[in-house]
Amino acid sequence: MEKTIQQYRELLTDEIEKIIVGKRDQISLLIMSVFSGGHVLLDDLPGSGKTTLVKTLSLAMGCSFGRIQFTPDLLPSDILGMTVFNQKTGDFELRKGPVFTHLLLADEINRAIPRTQSALLEAMEERQATIDGSSLPLPAPFFVMATQNPVERESTFPLPAAQMDRFFIKMSLGYPTEEEENLMLVRLGSSIPFDQVHPVLSPEILRDITAQLDQIHVADAVREYMVSIVHGTRNHSQIETGASPRASKALFAGSRAWAAMDGRDFVTPDDVKAIAVPVLSHRITLRSQARFSHTEPEQIIREILDKTAVPAGAAL
Repeated sequence: MEKTIQQYRELLTDEIEKIIVGKRDQISLLIMSVFSGGHVLLDDLPGSGKTTLVKTLSLAMGCSFGRIQFTPDLLPSDILGMTVFNQKTGDFELRKGPVFTHLLLADEINRAIPRTQSALLEAMEERQATIDGSSLPLPAPFFVMATQNPVERESTFPLPAAQMDRFFIKMSLGYPTEEEENLMLVRLGSSIPFDQVHPVLSPEILRDITAQLDQIHVADAVREYMVSIVHGTRNHSQIETGASPRASKALFAGSRAWAAMDGRDFVTPDDVKAIAVPVLSHRITLRSQARFSHTEPEQIIREILDKTAVPAGAAL
């Protein structure tokens, strides 16, 4: 690897910002997830730039890209592929689906029926797809970037907890500020200049980055701090189901990536705090009383962060 992880983060950010105006914090979270090898759920209103962001990211990463528009009539075979009979040769041939790519955009994922949504479970966790009883490895690295509209509920099917837990982070872009929106119109006009985005990474570099994150030091006190936060979600009076051990692993890996992106070879409590909300908020289920009072999961995670003792600097 010719450059540091911090340098690759800066290069990737520069390319993405050729198209995406502002949103530096969200871009950093997205890059952190990619470096950690994690999947991303973009939960935002239509027209906020979710699809544009993912396509721009794929170009800058130098990886293959596939897109699936999720609809109620979509079948698992439309995602994974199938074996078909070739009348000319008299043999059955495997036709791989769009899941066989480096970066898969699952657009409006909550519009597909649960049976179809579940077709991604194995791919997201084990990086393989089973077609007619045969398990086939997916390209490495493999990422799912899914979008959903949080407002529109008609003809949608909420993602089950098992699938939500497989997303490394959940995030939203939100509306741009007036200044950002004016700049967007000046810079982009009525078209999106994807041809200006150049690849600054490659699948090989991404695999090297993920491997290098294993060298980032996590002190015992910081690791225990992460575990305390996750356990705080399991003991909170307003939470029915707390974060899983998979959430602890995501917080651990993401904190390492966040530290490396900042040019450090060790994790601090601030790294954990910076990513805790997008890593944990979608992995908890609130009790009915909390939902009726319009309490948001993000609010609960911030409350847990405020109440969890931060390890002293000497312990690091």
